[in-house]
Parts: sequence; C-alpha cells; structure tokens
Amino acid sequence: MADAPIARAWLARLARVERPRLALAVACGLVAGVSTLAQLALLAWLVSALLVEGRSLAELMPALAGLAGLLAVRALAQWGQEASGLAASLRLRRRARAELLDHLERLGPVGLTGHHSASLAQRVVDQVEALDGHVARFLPQQYLAVGLPLMVLGVVAWLDWLAALFLLLAAPLIPLFMALVGMGAERLNRDQFDAVARLSRHFIDRVRGIATLQLFGRTEAATAEVHAAADDYRRRSLRTLRLAFLSSAVLEFFAAVAIAVVAIYVGFGLLGYITFGPADELTLFSGLLVLLLAPEFFQPLRSLAQHYHDRAAALGAADGMVTLLEERPRRPAGRPAPTRDPLALVELEGVTVDHPERGRVLGPLDLALYRGEILAVSGPSGAGKSTLLQLLAGFVAPETGERRLAGGVTFAWMDQRPLLIQGSLADNLRLGAPDADPAALARALAAAGLGELVATLPEGVATSLGERGAGLSGGQAQRLALARVFLSEAPLVLLDEPTASLDAASEAEVLEALGALAAAGRTLVIASHQAAPLALADRHLRLVHGRLEEAGHG
Repeated sequence: MADAPIARAWLARLARVERPRLALAVACGLVAGVSTLAQLALLAWLVSALLVEGRSLAELMPALAGLAGLLAVRALAQWGQEASGLAASLRLRRRARAELLDHLERLGPVGLTGHHSASLAQRVVDQVEALDGHVARFLPQQYLAVGLPLMVLGVVAWLDWLAALFLLLAAPLIPLFMALVGMGAERLNRDQFDAVARLSRHFIDRVRGIATLQLFGRTEAATAEVHAAADDYRRRSLRTLRLAFLSSAVLEFFAAVAIAVVAIYVGFGLLGYITFGPADELTLFSGLLVLLLAPEFFQPLRSLAQHYHDRAAALGAADGMVTLLEERPRRPAGRPAPTRDPLALVELEGVTVDHPERGRVLGPLDLALYRGEILAVSGPSGAGKSTLLQLLAGFVAPETGERRLAGGVTFAWMDQRPLLIQGSLADNLRLGAPDADPAALARALAAAGLGELVATLPEGVATSLGERGAGLSGGQAQRLALARVFLSEAPLVLLDEPTASLDAASEAEVLEALGALAAAGRTLVIASHQAAPLALADRHLRLVHGRLEEAGHG
C-alpha cells in the first residue's frame, strides 16, 4: 500500500486543475449562505412586525415578496454549487481514470500478469467513482464550513455577544470529533476496498472455472466459499456504516445541546430572568433571529462532518490507485534506436531479460529480422519463447543490450490464448483494423479457414459471440484470432503456437495463408513445438538455456 501522504498529494494534484470550478462552487455556497441569512432576518422582522407592531398583511406584502425572491436566489445558488462541484468531480474522475489506463498501457501485458483482472477493473471503476463525494462536496464544504459560520457568528455577535460566545464555545467540538473519527474511517474504507477486490477476484475465478468445479463435484464448496467472502465484505461494510452512524449521532448531539443552550438563554432573557450582559436588550426580533441563526451556524459544520466520510472513502480508494501507479513499467523507456541494417525490421544485440522470480530467462543473444522472412523459434516449455516474442514486441525491456527498430514498424500479435470480446465476429476482427470493409473481413476469414463456417451462419459476420469467444470451439476461436492478424497490415507478425488447437487439414490451410503473408513482404516469427510450422520457416532457431542456436532451415 502507498503512504497516506502520497495518496493525499495525488488527490491534491488532480484537484488543483479544477480550482476554477471548485471556487465557483464555494462562491455559490456563500451566496446561498448570505441569502439564508437575509431570509431569516426578513422572517424574524415579519414576525416581529405582525406580533409587536401590529402591522397588517397588506403592509407586509413587499417583504413577503422579498422573502420569496430570496428563496429563489438561495435555490439557484445551491443548484450552482451542486452543478459546479459535480462538473469538477466528473472532470477529475475522467483524468484519474485516464491516468490509470495510460499507466496500465505502459505496464503492458507482462507488467500486468501479477494483477487479477477483477482487481484492475475495481480500481478503474469503483475506486475512481469513490472520488466523487470528496471532490464534489467535501472540498467546497471545507471553505464553506469556515466562511458561513463566521458570517453567522458575526451577525449573532452584533445582536447578542453572549449568545455568540455560547456558539463559539461549542463549535470546536465538531471538528475535533471529526478528526478522531477520520483516523479510523480512512483505514476502514481502505480495508473495505481491499475486501471488495478480493470478493470480485474470488467470484470471477469461480465463474470461470465452473465447468471444472462441476466435473469434480466442488460446486457446493465453491458456493460456500463465495458466501463466506461475501459475508466478510458485509461485516466490513456494516463496520464502516456503524462508524458513520455513531459519528453523526455524536455530532448531532453536540449541535443540539449548543442550540438548546442558546434557546434557553434567549427564552429566559426575553422573560427577564437573565439580567446580566446584553440579555436585557433582547427583543422579539433579535431573540427570534438568534434562535433561527443558531442551527445555521452548525449546519455547514454538520455538512462537513457528513462529507468527511466521502473524504475517507476517497483516501482509501486513492491509496490503492497510487499503489498501482507507483509500479515501474518494465517496458522500454522512450523510442528504440533505429536499425543499423536498412533491410532489418528489428535488431537485438547482446540483450538479456531477467524476471524477478526466475532470474535470467534470455540472453545474451543477437538477432536480426528481415522483411519477408519466416523465423521459427522452438525449445522446451519454459525456455523463453514467449518472452522472446514479448521482447521483440517491446512488452519487455532488456536488462542489458539494445533493441533497435526500423522506422514506422508496427506488429500484429497472436497469443496462445487469444483475446475475443463479447460482440460480433466483425467487432472482434476490427480490433486489428477498425476501418476494414466487409470485403476485407471476408478475405481475412477465408485466409484463416473460417469462410465456409461464416457463410453458413444466418447473420454472417454480424453473429454475436459471448465473452472469451463463447459460441466457438477452441480451434475456431484460434482461427478467428488468426483472421484478425491477416486483416492487420503490420509488417511484423508475432505468433505464439498459432496452430496448437487445429486439426491437420485446418493447420495446412492456416500455414498456407501464413506463407502468403510472408510472400507479400511481411515478416513472421513463429514460436511453436509442432513440426509443420517449423517446416514452413526460412530460419529455425532453438532456444537452449536462454540462448539461440541454429536448428536448421525450412
């Protein structure tokens, strides 16, 4: 976990950009406060004029109209405060989410292997949304909780300094208790975010493995585990709510006691039972106005206390996000140097790759890839074939040595477990070429050996797939991912076990299409155990103890 000061500094940096909107929210809050003071003063004057001076309602109609006007101004100012705060919050959350997504992109697929997808989604969605109340309500209320009570205190002191003294003595109790509550609230919220992340991971893992659980008769045990994790989250949530309700009750108690003391003082002063100080100068107007202003003195402080839990939730969320943002990307910093050989696409010179858990997995090795060639890489499991592809793609930075890249080179990639999203066949194909027309989609599907299958589907390429390609067999999903590679115009194609799930006939079709890609001038790097892809290659290198050795020619 990140240090709390670092999380606060990150939140403050994001909020600095929204100062104009937050300042507008504070200004609208002050206007609403001034309107409230004027409204209460006018109301006290109306009551005094009716009861003491005996004026008729007709004489008081202009004052009643002014009261209605002040009510409209107050409502408009409160709307402006809420709208400005929400606008600042929305923009800040967009920037926080963009910063997280940019950092995830910088970490790359290798850097994210230690993170569960549910935890990442929870950070990018739930934890970012937890910043809303802190920005939209707590930050403006910090200033209003100082400015508005001082305005009220000034008016009350002008009317009766002793009543103002009672309010002043009670005021520090609320922020003091808020500070005491905040010490535990931030920790509870952080623990709650950790618990919901664990629950998300737990649930998604069980859903993904439901077929295996059914085969081994473990569905009841898995259901019990999910229930236990959910119950743990429930207990943590109730603990947070308990703290919130307890703190609100205590704050309301202090405010109610202070208001009651002021009410007793005003009542006894008007009845003449208190003769010291300014009590004998109280009138119905001044006494009623002091009573009306006493709750308004505490209202900004009570609102701040209410939104203090928003601050605690935001700091708990920021702690998890900052922890992720502090992770150092393992990808190369900046642009790679250009290749020295004008015909080469990628050059590796003396490169090594280390993994923290495994030590050195590659190198030192030298390699140059040229346009139009097919390079096959073989080796036992764990030899580093996938790591070599990640190094060529730039997902992994070499510990030593240099990776050089020709200008403008992009790459297409197909993993052992290709990504298929929920959507149509066309949506999945257009991940690699967003602007591809239907004819290009048809050619790519035919090249991957899916043309006949798609032709039999009633909706063709508009046929919907479920998450992770649900609706297709393993081999069909593999070929759909290959069709996406064919659709891409990237000059460098990196393939990790491209025919692992295919039968012999489909494998022959796919390898023929891969050969056509190479004939069109594209460079292919195929990592495989199988003989047929290795036989297709112009060069065959074998990884032995992290080093490349010539294994023969195709």
